[in-house]
Amino acid sequence: MSRRFTCSDAPERAAGLREAEAAVRRGELVVLPTDTVYGVGADAFSTEAVGGLLEAKGRGRNMPSPVLVGSPGDLDGLVEDLPEQARQLVDAFWPGGLTVVARHKPSLEWDLGETHGTVAVRMPAHPVALDLLGATGPLAVSSANLTGHPSPQDCDAAQAMLGDAVAVYLDAGPTPAAVPSSIVDVTGTAPILLRAGAVSAEQLRKVVPGLQER
Repeated sequence: MSRRFTCSDAPERAAGLREAEAAVRRGELVVLPTDTVYGVGADAFSTEAVGGLLEAKGRGRNMPSPVLVGSPGDLDGLVEDLPEQARQLVDAFWPGGLTVVARHKPSLEWDLGETHGTVAVRMPAHPVALDLLGATGPLAVSSANLTGHPSPQDCDAAQAMLGDAVAVYLDAGPTPAAVPSSIVDVTGTAPILLRAGAVSAEQLRKVVPGLQER
């Protein structure tokens, strides 16, 4: 049976964060608000939990889960040889609607899907998400929808699609926007915009003029 917590109420928010952290530790799924859309999260370092996330969404391993972090410093523990241009992008747009695709450290014991040695990482600009990430560490998080359905902007929509596959729902009201994050690949010699979203190409080029578009 899923539990849902209203985060606009301070005591309930605190209880919800405790329950969500405990659920993550047990390898269960949680739904959390972000500054883009609601996400469904799992322990990034639990193969079983990430597998459960992909299964709940009806998503194949060929569509690996991104990872959310609670601070820019967490990025250094996940990726190897982050280019200077990537660091400039993170400094300019985190927390916020920018996802960077970088090469993850080979020593990491995780299985996010068929990543080919890379990981997509973002730091969201939402206080509830950041509080949860601060307690759990990095989470594998994908939009809280069934694959092929619209990404949810509120907890009702997420729960209608994912139901009891999720242990804890953190309801913080509607998200500010339905626009997904922009995705920039920083694994090559020049950053490449893979998906335009919350941060425009024009904004990105003010920081890295050599940005390319796929």
